[in-house]
Amino acid sequence: MHLVAIGGSDAGISAALRARELDPTVDVTVVVADAYPNYSICGIPYYFSGDVHPWQSLAHRTHADLEATGMQLRLDTLATEIDVASRRLGVVDATGRPSVIRYDELIVGTGALPQHAGIVGLDDLGPADGVHVLHSMGDTFALDDDLIRREPRTAIIIGAGYVGLEMAEGFSGRGIHVTQLQRGPEVLSTLDPELSSIVRAELVAHGIDVHTGTTVRAVEKTAGGLAVHAEQEGRAVIHSAELVLVVVGVRPNTALLEQAGAALGAGRAVVVDEWMRTGIPHVFAAGDGVVTHHRLLGVTYLPLGTTAHKQGRIAGENALGGSARFAGSVGTQVVKVFDTVAARTGLRDHEAAAAGFAPRTVESAADDHKRYYPGAQPIGFRITGDHQTGRLLGAQLVGRLGTETAKRVDTYATALFAGLTVDQVSDLDLSYTPPLGSPWDAVQNATQAWSRARSPLTVTI
Repeated sequence: MHLVAIGGSDAGISAALRARELDPTVDVTVVVADAYPNYSICGIPYYFSGDVHPWQSLAHRTHADLEATGMQLRLDTLATEIDVASRRLGVVDATGRPSVIRYDELIVGTGALPQHAGIVGLDDLGPADGVHVLHSMGDTFALDDDLIRREPRTAIIIGAGYVGLEMAEGFSGRGIHVTQLQRGPEVLSTLDPELSSIVRAELVAHGIDVHTGTTVRAVEKTAGGLAVHAEQEGRAVIHSAELVLVVVGVRPNTALLEQAGAALGAGRAVVVDEWMRTGIPHVFAAGDGVVTHHRLLGVTYLPLGTTAHKQGRIAGENALGGSARFAGSVGTQVVKVFDTVAARTGLRDHEAAAAGFAPRTVESAADDHKRYYPGAQPIGFRITGDHQTGRLLGAQLVGRLGTETAKRVDTYATALFAGLTVDQVSDLDLSYTPPLGSPWDAVQNATQAWSRARSPLTVTI
């Protein structure tokens, strides 16, 4: 049997590894568009901050590690066409020479592509002009070369999502003055403004010039550098810098599967079932190019690295005849911004209402450990539950680095996965010692605050 996986990132490599793990006799070929298989794209901002060096450290596994598992890597090879009837994959190598790879089962993990959000000028400007995106190792090298060659002292980051915030920290650490432009009313639009404003304050405290409510219309190269034309509160504004980084989200890379007859669904991602089947015979798909089965929302589009790893593993198993099922995502995410950590899982109030729930969201704060032990710091919470059924629907947290905010959001993620009520979180047997927690952990204090707001007569002792 010959299994072919397209894509050298999370989904494709996970699929290949799982197939070889289950059946060491299966012939596995991985088609990779560049020369950098299994590199951590999520880790790129920390290369620029100086926390990760050299760049080779970003590899989850080396080229040799991957080949030692028995898979064959076809690097710098672009998949161009799927011949479904004859089970052949058309590819082109780095020299432009076309060839065909026969397969018995095919797994497509082509991921996503960076968006431009309709910004005029981005199609004509690139790294040579000081305008960058950050989505691949190639983008990483182009940006790194630009920083070394020109040593820019000013940069504009368009977008204040996870990568934009991480890169603001990275640039700042290199002595670059950063102006951050965000279309929404606050940075980090995946959180409610009441909490994301804390993240904004952290940026400002570290010298980042943050402009929210700012819609970028165009980027222009001028004699003095780069000009970003935007609209803020109905006013035309221009921001200037020596370098521009555009990180405004991604779109699913579906061309290959769409041409083969795959259907598109939420977010114009490829439709797959919970077994990662595309509906095309002998073709599976996984990762940022496909829809996500969400435990609360149903089918949606939510590209996350953790999801891609799981989906790829399931596709690799099922391509060998297995029956593994993707159990679903709850959208758990976390980001570190300087000394602040922000996390979320599940649904926010407006998302829950749109999905047909009866949400109520309650904000509270609780110390990360007993206050009498030195160094206690508060964590801000927003808990969303269904006020009719009591079911936990979502949680948002912001705390200082060291408050274990990331691990505490995992408690909520586990509760969401299990379908617990808000009250049942108090039944969880969580660890306690004064330097690290409290008899009622902070996550339980927050859910108890929700329960009191829902039913003021409820008392937890």
